[in-house]
Amino acid sequence: MADDSLFLIDIEKILKQKLGMKYKYVPSFVVSYLKRIVHQNELNVFLNKSKNLVGVDFLEACMQFLDAKVEIKGIENLPDKGRCTFVCNHPLGGQDGIALGYVLGRKYNGNVRYLVNDLLMNLRGLAPLCIPVNKTGSQSRDFPRMVEAGFKSENHLIMFPAGLCSRRRNGVIKDLEWKKTFITKSVETQRDVVPMHFEGRNSDFFYNLANICKFLGIKVNIAMLYLADEMLKNRHKTFTLTIGKPIPWQTFNKSKTPTEWAQFVKDVVYKL
Repeated sequence: MADDSLFLIDIEKILKQKLGMKYKYVPSFVVSYLKRIVHQNELNVFLNKSKNLVGVDFLEACMQFLDAKVEIKGIENLPDKGRCTFVCNHPLGGQDGIALGYVLGRKYNGNVRYLVNDLLMNLRGLAPLCIPVNKTGSQSRDFPRMVEAGFKSENHLIMFPAGLCSRRRNGVIKDLEWKKTFITKSVETQRDVVPMHFEGRNSDFFYNLANICKFLGIKVNIAMLYLADEMLKNRHKTFTLTIGKPIPWQTFNKSKTPTEWAQFVKDVVYKL
């Protein structure tokens, strides 16, 4: 069993890594609550069963575990040649990421990589498909180098340019501002951008919590802790993934700033 620590979810270990010496001030009831809300025991049973699976095979096992099905529209828009940056809205934080990796990973024989939250590197089956982005602390010095290497590689990239999953603002559930990195790096490395739209939503509790934290000025992304809970609430569902036509990298010229082009692509996604 000692080997299991390499891939099972371990809230105490993650907190120690993230908080360092401050960990000793975290009350034990908080640790217990976090274990419950991230469904540590239930997910570890699944991770144990799938411990020999990595990459796309692991994603397929996740799809089965969640009983998630995906209806794909516009599959003919997936390019057969070249390297692309696939960008998508991020309504869920669970099934959307898994489904995108599974669909594109099967199409491109596993030659896909996510730019994702570094916490997901704790999932050994997913780690080979990830370029980690630190969302909870100061950015690692290696971050620009890893992004650079990812874009220069022969792999297709999967990105959620909002960075966070969608929030509810004025009654509308939508991504927050899309970051411009996918524009600047796609132009730099001559990758066409493929817009994708994933249909789905989280619970009212999730959106209300995120809005309360924003109202109170809480900087820590507390809502993220509930994504595993939301993922399990969204079990046994069929989702629609719509794939738009690739946008040639030459489109992103000097007529708009990279931030404006990012907003342009976001608008395209929400019209799919």
